Amino acid sequence: MSIKRALVSVSDKTGIVDFCRELSQLGVEIISTGGTKNLLSKEGVPVIGISDVTGFPEILDGRVKTLHPAVHSGLLAIRDSEEHQAQMKELGLDYIDLVVVNLYPFQETIAKPDVSYEDAIENIDIGGPTMLRSAAKNHAFVSVVVDAADYGTVLAEIRAGGDTTLDTRKRLAAKVFRHTAAYDALISDYLSKVTGDPLPERYTVTYEKIQDLRYGENPHQQAAFYRKPLAAADTLTNAEQLHGKELSYNNINDANAALQIVKEFEEPAVVAVKHMNPCGVGVGSSILEAYQKAYEADPVSIFGGIVAANRIIDADTATLLKEIFLEIILAPGFTEEALDILTKKKNIRLLKLGGLELGSKRSSQFVVTSIDGGMVVQESDVHVLKESDLQVVTDRKPTEEELKQLLFGWKVVKHVKSNAIVLAKDDMTIGVGAGQMNRVGAAKIAIEQAGEKSKGSVLASDAFFPMGDTLEAAAKAGITAVIQPGGSVKDEESIKVANEYGIAMVFTGVRHFKH
Repeated sequence: MSIKRALVSVSDKTGIVDFCRELSQLGVEIISTGGTKNLLSKEGVPVIGISDVTGFPEILDGRVKTLHPAVHSGLLAIRDSEEHQAQMKELGLDYIDLVVVNLYPFQETIAKPDVSYEDAIENIDIGGPTMLRSAAKNHAFVSVVVDAADYGTVLAEIRAGGDTTLDTRKRLAAKVFRHTAAYDALISDYLSKVTGDPLPERYTVTYEKIQDLRYGENPHQQAAFYRKPLAAADTLTNAEQLHGKELSYNNINDANAALQIVKEFEEPAVVAVKHMNPCGVGVGSSILEAYQKAYEADPVSIFGGIVAANRIIDADTATLLKEIFLEIILAPGFTEEALDILTKKKNIRLLKLGGLELGSKRSSQFVVTSIDGGMVVQESDVHVLKESDLQVVTDRKPTEEELKQLLFGWKVVKHVKSNAIVLAKDDMTIGVGAGQMNRVGAAKIAIEQAGEKSKGSVLASDAFFPMGDTLEAAAKAGITAVIQPGGSVKDEESIKVANEYGIAMVFTGVRHFKH
């Protein structure tokens, strides 16, 4: 067999002229449509219009042009079937050996902030996916190209033997079905959102590979990094790496955790993360002050950690960051002086993020978590607590300063693995108890970490207290105010203990479990 006829119809015309010119020089007859045909003709590449093949004009504003038996019989005919050969000869039909198609730019269209529903629908390709699927199904005989990156391979094999190898055709067919599946997933996702059905009976997602990773959580596990189409600019998947070695699987998870926390704050904030839990969080009047507080919160655990900032890193902050070993620094940007300072460290990764949506400006997204045999899907937790939402349940009300620290602690504790306790003081965390099997255990860890600093601090709990033991521990440590969801059948016991020790306690009515 050899490739004699090719059908070419592309939206993305990168490299198509040179590709088709060489095909023509290799004796391949080229059939094309619409804008692709016009471009090839203009560039002097011999080309036949699709209507000359089908005997039927392109109609309905180009909606119908390749949906024709003359096209699909040429793609789907089994070449070594005598019956198929006889039918093709009887009907005067010819084979198509190569299909080169990429699809209407649906993703680019819906990415436009002012896109209309009508424009989105008009950019759903019908003929393209149909040709791709026909050719890919019949890959035993037909070559199909959906990616310009494969032009070189196809040309090289045609030059060498007149046709592509079966292994190449199988690989190209697999790529086609991945491509059309992703295309359909985007369309179904768009229409599900338009119709107000974000969690339909079938949940189809698609992601684009950013890079292969050396390994996963451990060296014996394979891993890769993928991006969701149309991901927001302030997500890790769209970060620009300015310096340092490649990210690892664990780096990515830790960096994402740090990013989610730092976006809680509208004021200058810095977050240090280890193993997806914050070890230090600080806010201040400047990013330098915020970093100093985040560092002082836990100068031991920050070593080898991830640091995220919600303001541009300046030279003074970079000078302090350079003093310790860090895996990654994420920020909306770095001054030239800061880059000069930090890039002297060979391996540190510097990531620049797009415009951050901070505080109440964040929008909820659906988050997919894999389980063995399936997945669970939920909205991201972007709940913003307002001061007016708080219910004071103790005799003593929190002071203005205590209230400020309680709200600060509440923003942090929602990102700590449950059971979670955070102690806060002076706009910084001073103790974090994460991922414990009981709440009093988490409190004891946070209190032990804080040491003498716990006196006069406040405590934030991600869920209610099932009994009064956490309040007892807090009182002994000198904690003066507590924020928690409330809602336990033993709330009165906790309130009683708080009143006995003069602790001010507020209920939020909102729980922040994080698993």
